[in-house]
Amino acid sequence: MILELLKCPYAFTALVMQTAENLVELIRKKHGVLSQLREIGRRQAEVVTCGEITAVLKLLASKQELISTLQELERELAPHYAQDPNRRAWPSPQERAACAEQAAACNSLLEEIVRLEKLGAEKMTSRRNHVAEQLQQVHAATQVRSAYEAQRHRHELPSATLQR
Repeated sequence: MILELLKCPYAFTALVMQTAENLVELIRKKHGVLSQLREIGRRQAEVVTCGEITAVLKLLASKQELISTLQELERELAPHYAQDPNRRAWPSPQERAACAEQAAACNSLLEEIVRLEKLGAEKMTSRRNHVAEQLQQVHAATQVRSAYEAQRHRHELPSATLQR
């Protein structure tokens, strides 16, 4: 097939253009998925602060679906990453520049998502530690109360025994 394409330069150029168009479409989709991941990351940070665990779990499920989509897009993009961008034929220099700009925007989005994930992890750790501290306080209060009640019952027993 490649030999046939080389014999017919127009067919080869059409295939190369199709490859560039495919790359543009994949980068566009990647940008969309990353934008959605960023928004979920922002909402997750808000929800964690409020302590709404059910909402956090729903956001995590949505995020997992988007991550799976992103992984699939990355598999489809892998052959394009192996190509020399300077040798890729583009329909126009403007389309090449627009694709490069959107790819750079994807990288910026990814950096922001990583930053949001770190912030979210810190907030969740802080929230977990706060809840653990509250549970320890409740446990300590329960132990103190139980000790007082046990002591009170010991003092009540002799008087109850004397009355019999």
